[in-house]
Amino acid sequence: MNIRTYVARGDIWIWLTAGAVSISALMVFSLLMVIGWRGLNHFWPKQLVAAVYAPYDGEEKHVLGEIHGKNMLTIERLHDAQMLAPDEGADYERWQDSKDGYEQWLEQGAFADWLLHVGADTVQNIAAYQSWKESAQALASQDSEDHVKDLRAWHQRELQQLQSDAGFSHWFNAEGRDVYTIWLEQEAREVWLNSYAFSGWLKSKAYARWLEHKSSGTYEQWLIKAGNRDHQASDFLYVMRGYLRDQAQPRQALTFERMEWGNLYGYAQAVYQGETLIAQGSEVWSELKQRLGRAEQLRSQIEHLKKRKIGDVNHAIEQLRVRERRLELHGGDTPERIKAIGDEKRKLEARFEELRLDLNRLYEALARDRVVVRLADGQEVEQVIGEIVRVLRPNNMNLAQQLAFMGAKMWEFVSDEPREANTEGGIFPALFGTVMMVMIMSILVTPFGVVAAVYLREYAKQGWLTQMIRIAVNNLAGVPSIVYGVFGLGFFVYFLGGSLDEIFFAAKLPHPTFGTPGIMWASLTLAILTLPVVIVSTEEGLTRIPREIREGSLALGATKAETLLRIILPMSSPSILTGLILAIARAAGEVAPLMLVGVVKLAPSLPLDHHAPFVHLDRKFMHLGFHIFDVGFQSPNVESARPLVYATAFLLVLVIVMLNLSAVMIRNRLRERYRALGG
Repeated sequence: MNIRTYVARGDIWIWLTAGAVSISALMVFSLLMVIGWRGLNHFWPKQLVAAVYAPYDGEEKHVLGEIHGKNMLTIERLHDAQMLAPDEGADYERWQDSKDGYEQWLEQGAFADWLLHVGADTVQNIAAYQSWKESAQALASQDSEDHVKDLRAWHQRELQQLQSDAGFSHWFNAEGRDVYTIWLEQEAREVWLNSYAFSGWLKSKAYARWLEHKSSGTYEQWLIKAGNRDHQASDFLYVMRGYLRDQAQPRQALTFERMEWGNLYGYAQAVYQGETLIAQGSEVWSELKQRLGRAEQLRSQIEHLKKRKIGDVNHAIEQLRVRERRLELHGGDTPERIKAIGDEKRKLEARFEELRLDLNRLYEALARDRVVVRLADGQEVEQVIGEIVRVLRPNNMNLAQQLAFMGAKMWEFVSDEPREANTEGGIFPALFGTVMMVMIMSILVTPFGVVAAVYLREYAKQGWLTQMIRIAVNNLAGVPSIVYGVFGLGFFVYFLGGSLDEIFFAAKLPHPTFGTPGIMWASLTLAILTLPVVIVSTEEGLTRIPREIREGSLALGATKAETLLRIILPMSSPSILTGLILAIARAAGEVAPLMLVGVVKLAPSLPLDHHAPFVHLDRKFMHLGFHIFDVGFQSPNVESARPLVYATAFLLVLVIVMLNLSAVMIRNRLRERYRALGG
């Protein structure tokens, strides 16, 4: 068989299609595996490494923390210093604003750009950069003829001072420009420098020391989570593997997971109850675990007291305020009614004061116990045990303990509330809000989509107008989602919600009820966004039903409505569910419109609680998609939040898969049920 015949038979296209589908499935599966691996790795207990970090030109420091990443850096020696001779014709210009909003000095080669990268992005040099900028402003504003000369000399002094802890490498890129890798104690960066800016450092003693200790080659860089953000400047350290010595994994090293400030790493020295020493030495570990159990019980009591008892009192006081306002609006504010409301309000306020005192006593009891922790550098700090979530000795855990810890962390992740700007704790409010929003959206979009499709296929006169409507529906599926968000904000929130507040909730104004973004408006917005998908899928299902079935039903005496409700719609239910599956898949991952119509960074309460009417569709909510955006791009501690982004993304994929699988199972059962009727 020749190639022409083989192509004409079409077998090659079948194989190409199968290959493309297989490659696509493999890519999707690989992506999910990467997200899942990085996400689940967040819950595995990481070993603690203790070492002495001794850079060639800096002071030694003791480090204790978790290794969160490793990479390789290629370092090249500096060469041909004569090529980097000062440019005597260098000129200076007044600063300008870059597109990122930074004020920086511009010189031929951007010496100030180097200072910006090294100073502003390195925690311990922020003050140095600010001082440099202020001094540069003062020098540049001088009227003296020698101000350029003075500024150049000052640049050189500052350069030599800031390079005492830095290393450099130099080469030429493909365009022939000079590129330098600046190695600091914390991080490595590539920036552009000109000859003049770098020549001052070449003449300094720091360069000579660097040449003695650096050589060409590849070096391993570690990212260590050192924790202790309340006692140290940075949570993470970038260190060169070659500068670490005396490495060990001490079995007594502890990881303290705290309610605030992230993890604390150190060695427990003593436990105090108030001012009384309770345990010291080898007894600390067992005593600490007992005190942690007590602290967990106290936190549960505090949570119950705040959310249930105090919350109920606050809710009752608010209801009294609304009732009093309603009486004023309708002219029913008689002295007797006002007095009765006032008496009831005073009782509630007295109850609130009692609960507040109980809450203060619980907080005092929670702050009673303290543990003394010795940090890696020998400093001893006191940590309130009530602020500790859990304590573990990761270097002393066997496989069963590690698996149990991982299970506990995963359960906490899906069942607990977030803390530390959403970078610690769980994501239950976001998970609950996502599922609830998708459910409400499904309930709203299905009847509207089915009714529209039934009208277009069964009742509307088929002509150019109906065809234009179908084209418009198909085009709506391609409208950017943010446009729907703007529409939802303007129409649902401001117009419809504001009108509902004026008619039904005037007593609550100026505090809006439905005239503000909430989960109902978010669900309606996504229902409109996914409506074209449901309409198109339902109409295709109606089209595939044989005409003989309709005619047979009508011939047996059934009305058109009975035929539609008992024959046509049940047979097209698989297509309806197909449209719903596609709608769920799109709506669950949308973020842009939700930012305008209801989703927030942290919701104070869930849209579902024990207060009537129990389901509060006017409340704002959290969403997994927005949570990923917030943690990944708005977090104050990006390195610490990165594993949580993968875990949340993996959970969002699982939620979408579970919702879709549920709909697929129902669709398959209905398809088998009506397969015989479909012929």
